[in-house]
Amino acid sequence: MTAATHPTSSTASGFPPLPAVETVDAYGTGSAGDENPAFDHDVALVGLGYVGLPTALAFHTAGRRVLGLDVSERRLAVIASGEADLLDSDRLRLGTALQADDFRMTSDPRELSTAAAVIICVPTPVDAYLLPDLQILRSACETVVAAATPGQVIILTSTTYVGTTRELLVEPLTARGLVAGTDLFVAFSPERIDPGNDRHSHEDVPRVLGGVTPACADRAAAVLHGYARSVHVVPSPEAAEMTKLLENTFRAVNIALANEFAEICAAMDIPVMDVIRAAATKPYGFMPFFPGPGVGGHCIPCDPHYLLWQLRRERMTSPVIENAMMGIAGRPRRVVERIRATLSDNGRGLRGTRILVVGVAYKPDVQDLRESPALEIMNELLAEEAIVAYNDPLFANLSLPNGTALIGTDDPTSFAADLVLVHTRHRSVDLHWLADEPLVIDATYGLTGVPHAVTL
Repeated sequence: MTAATHPTSSTASGFPPLPAVETVDAYGTGSAGDENPAFDHDVALVGLGYVGLPTALAFHTAGRRVLGLDVSERRLAVIASGEADLLDSDRLRLGTALQADDFRMTSDPRELSTAAAVIICVPTPVDAYLLPDLQILRSACETVVAAATPGQVIILTSTTYVGTTRELLVEPLTARGLVAGTDLFVAFSPERIDPGNDRHSHEDVPRVLGGVTPACADRAAAVLHGYARSVHVVPSPEAAEMTKLLENTFRAVNIALANEFAEICAAMDIPVMDVIRAAATKPYGFMPFFPGPGVGGHCIPCDPHYLLWQLRRERMTSPVIENAMMGIAGRPRRVVERIRATLSDNGRGLRGTRILVVGVAYKPDVQDLRESPALEIMNELLAEEAIVAYNDPLFANLSLPNGTALIGTDDPTSFAADLVLVHTRHRSVDLHWLADEPLVIDATYGLTGVPHAVTL
């Protein structure tokens, strides 16, 4: 363990003590069975989705006694069967955890009182009007508050608006007579998991942390060091909440800019990917972002709207962010317009035209449809009376926003498409057959071997 300045006293929970300073590097060690004698579990994860499950497995691999809570019995069954969508490395960890006595899953929230630390990892989506949908988050926080026990550490990781930690955890805990920093310890530490990306291990990605009090920061940092090598402590939960909003707003703005440059380059007959790769050779001041059919997932198309929603309440404006998010929201419709224009150039219209969408996941190699642009694109095409099918080995069937149920096409060539839209390219999928398709639109900007394919 790397020594840090200003060491604190041992924590009540038994986790290795750590200071509340800027950035500390350590790696928790010790026997999990001896860590928290007053509790049956070292850590409980509330929500076992794309964030909660990998985090639970990282803690368990580090020797912690882990409890996983999820309200969905179906989700628990999928995990128990070993079929959860995970990186290969996490799938191996899951196989080990399912055979271990110190890894348990439950749907009973009363068991949260048996854990020394409780980490909330639930989705924070937006609704059809791009407003924060706080139902899941509020319910999870209410559950945790109701089960809270003196001495516990409670860490919120779900991306949300500034002030959430105090509003949904500290204030109701105080109403129960539990004071943060004295009776128990509350902090915010935004999740930093990139589904489908195996280039950064969970242990190596630094965790940002803001405690309600210095004591809260100390205890929460000690918990996170149960698996994470680096924890960067900021002065407050509000600073940590804003950090996450900045991270994903930064990405959203730059993706919107990349999409704009793609259209500018197309108008000037310049390959935009050549331009981006050339700019990326600069060793400072530039970070490459790439255009595409839109933005999906649980972060980028959602998180900046939590900030914009809060700014509207404060009667503030943020033109750069607002316009970027408008561009992102409108990108799927731009794809439909490109399809319409391509068909028109070839003497066809959308009505009655057979259109095949290749890949519908919001990103490659991830079995996740949340906010996927493909859903809105197919929805719009059907509204224009096109005949639409899709091919994606990760999804046997799906439902569109208008309620239409679609069954995936196993053999894409059997659909006899008039036009193929390449939306998502999974690494395991062979796309050589596209060379024989008459009209191909490459929304990924990375398709090779299909010289007649056009981009957006």
